[in-house]
Amino acid sequence: MSAPVRVLVCDDQALIRTGFATIIDAQPDLEVVSECEDGRAAVDLARRLDPDIVVMDVRMPVLDGIEATRLLAGAGVAHPVKVLVVTTFNLDEYVYEALRAGASGFLLKDAPPAQLLHGIRTVAAGAALLAPEVTRQLVGRYAARIRPAEDTPDDIALTPRELEVLRLIADGRSNSEIAATLVISQETVKTYVSRILTKLDLRDRVQAVVYAYRRGLVT
Repeated sequence: MSAPVRVLVCDDQALIRTGFATIIDAQPDLEVVSECEDGRAAVDLARRLDPDIVVMDVRMPVLDGIEATRLLAGAGVAHPVKVLVVTTFNLDEYVYEALRAGASGFLLKDAPPAQLLHGIRTVAAGAALLAPEVTRQLVGRYAARIRPAEDTPDDIALTPRELEVLRLIADGRSNSEIAATLVISQETVKTYVSRILTKLDLRDRVQAVVYAYRRGLVT
């Protein structure tokens, strides 16, 4: 049996923090290694305990969740930690800032427990997750803010098939949907996704989506 996914929970509301911890600890494949109530404590604990994933609130005292995410998962961080941002605020600006700071996922606090657990497992496995309420158009607007990129599709070191898969990822398709569209197996899709991330030096699917938008592969 593989070791459980180690989770750090950070939220300034004790009731929510305890609720998340209780739900997570009830799963045999997940383990809460610590809890905290502000972003500074999250950064300190993450650096000391090295969790697999941090479940992070946005609005917190001392240091907010966006800045804490930037310190743990942002550009230039030597050993980035995966961060799943969970907030009550479904505002474009929060999602944009969370993704820019390096978060791998974004969920709303009113999501059912099963969706929270799925989000933790998804992000911990190296994939990206956006809440159903967070639309593809939002990701497109985020990417548009950081255009233009100098690369063109002809400069991208991917095969035509890999480019096709990347476009479908950017379109918000799941592995099963990509497999059905291209009439290939899900395992083959996973192989393509892994190659794309490796070749382009991207951390996860969120970064792949942004990359595709920046280079005009999707509009």
